[in-house]
Amino acid sequence: MDPSDDVANTRARRSMRKLAQGADAICRLILDAELPEVDIDIAINNLRDEAEERFAGSEELFERIYASRFERLREQFPRGIPG
Repeated sequence: MDPSDDVANTRARRSMRKLAQGADAICRLILDAELPEVDIDIAINNLRDEAEERFAGSEELFERIYASRFERLREQFPRGIPG
């Protein structure tokens, strides 16, 4: 195997891990009933931009994996309902 392949794979894994960490952080924001919706929307858009920078052409994949995950959480934990 070409050593440059190992470097590229390591970078890709790091990028994927960083996106997953960002998505986990957004999930925590969604569960924080005190945080305004606009702040969550900004965080999602920032992660979407980061995904596009790291993985060009991945818009559909982001929407299918992360955006749908965020939407499900928002449906499960609606705001304005006392917990």
